[in-house]
Amino acid sequence: MTLASVRPDRRHAATPTLPTIPSVPAPPRRSTPPAAGPGRARALLLIVVLGALSAIGPLATDLYLPALPEIAADLGTSESAVKLTLTSVMAGMALGQLVVGPLSDRWGRRGPLLVGTIVFTLSTGAIAFAPNVEVFTVLRFVQGLSAAAGLVVSRAIVRDVFDGDAAATFFSRLVLLSGLAPMLGPILGGQLLVIGPWPLLFGVLGAAGLLTTALVWWALPESLPVERRTAVDPRGQLRVFGALLRDVRFIVPTMTLALSFGMSFTYISAFSFVSRNELGADARQFALVFAVTTLGMIVGNQINAMLIRRVEIHRRLILGLAGSIASVVALGVLDVSGSASLLSVTVALFVMMLFTGLVSPNATALALAGQPSRTAGSGSALLGTLQFGIGSAVAALAGLGGSVTLSGMTAVMLTAAVGAAAVFALAAVPARRARAATV
Repeated sequence: MTLASVRPDRRHAATPTLPTIPSVPAPPRRSTPPAAGPGRARALLLIVVLGALSAIGPLATDLYLPALPEIAADLGTSESAVKLTLTSVMAGMALGQLVVGPLSDRWGRRGPLLVGTIVFTLSTGAIAFAPNVEVFTVLRFVQGLSAAAGLVVSRAIVRDVFDGDAAATFFSRLVLLSGLAPMLGPILGGQLLVIGPWPLLFGVLGAAGLLTTALVWWALPESLPVERRTAVDPRGQLRVFGALLRDVRFIVPTMTLALSFGMSFTYISAFSFVSRNELGADARQFALVFAVTTLGMIVGNQINAMLIRRVEIHRRLILGLAGSIASVVALGVLDVSGSASLLSVTVALFVMMLFTGLVSPNATALALAGQPSRTAGSGSALLGTLQFGIGSAVAALAGLGGSVTLSGMTAVMLTAAVGAAAVFALAAVPARRARAATV
């Protein structure tokens, strides 16, 4: 059984030929997801299942954030060593996507997903019994490797089924569900810490992994038929990745997404320490701030969905990048002026995450729009690898000076935000002007 019936009626419309100049062309116009009948029901089920798959990675990242100081004390280690466990899971997600994506192109989507969710469940349970920070870090890496399956394959399934603006619409709806994980994760983590010690958090996370496995087994049909699968040897796979890296339509929105993610992930990885040490927040207050800012991202995604029929995709992306820069600049002004408080910082971060919600779905849709279904897994894998690899590397810069501070966090975030806008503007704007001049 496949997901063919979920596709829009014009799913197989011809794809425009490649431009002769490096550019990030607008994708072809596509119809939106089915609006009525059985197709709509299947699309809704697809959103729920892929939302769960997309959420398991962010949940693994964010659920334990309120417990970072407690874990450091319990394992007898430093703040920077515990922060490294966050980088470890992100590195695992980056590498895992690079492996799972091509496997899903060769063997289909369901098999790699099931293996990934099972390994995730087992490794998560083992983390609860980690005797020291070294074992903790290694297990987090394995956890990230396995969580990558949900991230990369869910994007590939969307590419199997939708294109262009329809894909952007679906990604926006998907983020509405997957965005609940980072919003509710710290809140749930804070409440669980009231009930018991930090290993309880990973017990609950393991149960979520088990539930996700059941969803894939019972509710997710195969979206890549055998005749559309691609079997390549390692050298052939390297050539596929090389072609993607040389494809300006792919690499420009991917690098834009990666740097934007680096901005937001710097906040995610550093703010638990900043909120406690400089703003006087406890675990529950931190969880509330995190929930509010993640709500901003969800709101941004839904605004993006509303703008799809009114504003062209490149303009939506530029709006998100410009708003991100402005909000981080406001955060820097609060810090330099000495007027930073938990409330004012939360407002600035909320606005930043709102505009980030405009960046992610549009950059992802642009990057994958020009890729055929037979290599969608590889494209999704490379996109995810660069996103999480570059994002985690950028975030690690915030702690290089020792203790994590609001000033250091803001400086790294601003650098990443400006870098994302510069990459997209330098490559996209001149190309669009050149195309307009030839009309």
